[in-house]
Amino acid sequence: MTLHSIVIQKLLSTNAHLGRRVAAHHFKQFTFGHRNGMAVIDSDRTLICLRNAAQFIAAMAENKARFMFVNTNSLWDEIVEQMTKKIGCYSPSMNTLWRTGGFLTNSHSPKKFRSRRKKIVFGPTQPPDCLVVFDSERKSSVILEAHRLQIPIVSLVDSDMPIEYYNKITYPIPCNSSVQFVYLFCNLITKTFLLQQKKSGAVSAEIETSEQVGAIEEAKSAKKDELLVVPYEFLHISTDVEKIEEMLDKLVVIKFNGGLGTSMGFGGPKSTMEIFDGLTSLDLIVNQIESLNSKYHCSVPLVLVNTDSTHEDTLKVLEKYSNSDIDIQSIKQTQHPQLKSQGGQSGEDELYPSGHGAVLLSLVKNGTLDVLLSKGKEYVLVVDSDNVAAKIDPKILDHLVENKIDYCMEVTPTSSYDSDLIGSRLQKFELAEIAQNSVKDTGKFKLVDTGSLWLNVRAIKRLLDTDELKIEDFSVSKETESDQVLLQETAVGSAIRFFNNAVGVNVPNSQFLSMKKTSDLLLLKSNLYMYDEGVVVRNIARTNPANPVIELGPEFEKVSGLLSRFKSMPDIIDLDSLKVTGDVWFGAGITLKGRVTINAEPGMKLEIPDGVVIENEDIKDPSDF
Repeated sequence: MTLHSIVIQKLLSTNAHLGRRVAAHHFKQFTFGHRNGMAVIDSDRTLICLRNAAQFIAAMAENKARFMFVNTNSLWDEIVEQMTKKIGCYSPSMNTLWRTGGFLTNSHSPKKFRSRRKKIVFGPTQPPDCLVVFDSERKSSVILEAHRLQIPIVSLVDSDMPIEYYNKITYPIPCNSSVQFVYLFCNLITKTFLLQQKKSGAVSAEIETSEQVGAIEEAKSAKKDELLVVPYEFLHISTDVEKIEEMLDKLVVIKFNGGLGTSMGFGGPKSTMEIFDGLTSLDLIVNQIESLNSKYHCSVPLVLVNTDSTHEDTLKVLEKYSNSDIDIQSIKQTQHPQLKSQGGQSGEDELYPSGHGAVLLSLVKNGTLDVLLSKGKEYVLVVDSDNVAAKIDPKILDHLVENKIDYCMEVTPTSSYDSDLIGSRLQKFELAEIAQNSVKDTGKFKLVDTGSLWLNVRAIKRLLDTDELKIEDFSVSKETESDQVLLQETAVGSAIRFFNNAVGVNVPNSQFLSMKKTSDLLLLKSNLYMYDEGVVVRNIARTNPANPVIELGPEFEKVSGLLSRFKSMPDIIDLDSLKVTGDVWFGAGITLKGRVTINAEPGMKLEIPDGVVIENEDIKDPSDF
């Protein structure tokens, strides 16, 4: 008998598979069928959900998170009490708390509560980081409160669980909550906690053996080299429209606009390059803000931070927005004192740092930071010039406001890292594992910084006023022609250490589309992506989560060359990779599938006919069609 069979047999012995007579429609994914009028819960699905919940609890326990266990079923009192005593966690049941209405939302001002059994208990002084509910049918009010506070919920759910409560549970465990299964679940939690405590205890013992206070301080400072990454699935937007409006009114979108398109043969800022149907990346960000302002009746301004090379051209482009209701400002970024002292030996624009360091430096030097504070702005979203798919996401802003987070970096898994290893759970990553969006993926990085950074304006001001953060602390990014020198930018390296509440959010990879080469432009102009109110949306017809790998020869490296050699962009929904070299010309209505290589020999002009379908082929001659 296999280990899996033994575990399933153990689940069956607890009667976890016995559902109710009524199985809700959304619960049918967990059912195996019906027998004698009773729903039969699929034990395999229960086991998968148990594993996911255990992994999440282990990650939270590793971070020394605060847990709250909610139980009002007297049959399970002794089981839950023994578990909480072993792991040392707070439990309302252990403290005889039977009525939890308003318990979480009132936790900022502790009060005495009187239960139905006339025993007085006290609420916790801080809300928990995780809520574990054993009898969700009776504790729906706690689920609603935890969801309102964006507290992750692990809960046992039965087949008749209403969908309005089921959707608010982060880790549902489908089962019949019998005494035997609750005992099994509590035993699993206990072993998970004890294992994590054993690991952390070994580390603590090593630190305590040192009598030097400096060693402890060094251990604390080492934490600054890590970033806690929150899965995007954890984020929820408030259903209160007025709250969203108030929240967005405190936001400012700042786009770094220093990138030029000269490497692609475009004479101007990249943000003014046409991507789709006359739209530029600047149009996309403006359309997003217009949509948000119209939908929530708010006023989100846009600030463009330009260099000398992009400032004048940008001002001309902004003339078409003169009748727009959006408050658009265009400022020239400030020179970094370190680079300025080196002189302009290699070109004027090299006196300027790029990316987030440029934006922070300019906000401080030209007084924009104080102006934003005077207007009641509290958060800024800094968008990098290369990321065309950057999204102004109210979900992320809501998460930052509710959890009082000062620094949030949007990241996404690299192409060489299995995104399933991140999963839907909190994880810590070393900063050395996070690549800048300008760094090539060599396989050593797990995540990539998308270039979208959320900052609390008051936190920046506070750090400046207390001299914890100085202008000299802003790192700069500068690359040599051979890409051999790369100084860390503020986004990952130098600024994060100043913020106590710093997190990362693992956003979908569709929110990171860097435009550095014409192959990137080909993806954006193809049918692989669509544009909805300024938001780049991937075509749902593509099943492969990764983008096609496209390599174009020198004939295509300029925008003019790319557009002239394609009558129309090909259908690449089912394309895995494309490599084109030589004098190749594409007709209209072409479909590319699988792995395609097209190579025109020197001196040969290879024309791809209109309407042809090429799938997993190596084309070298017109006769290959």
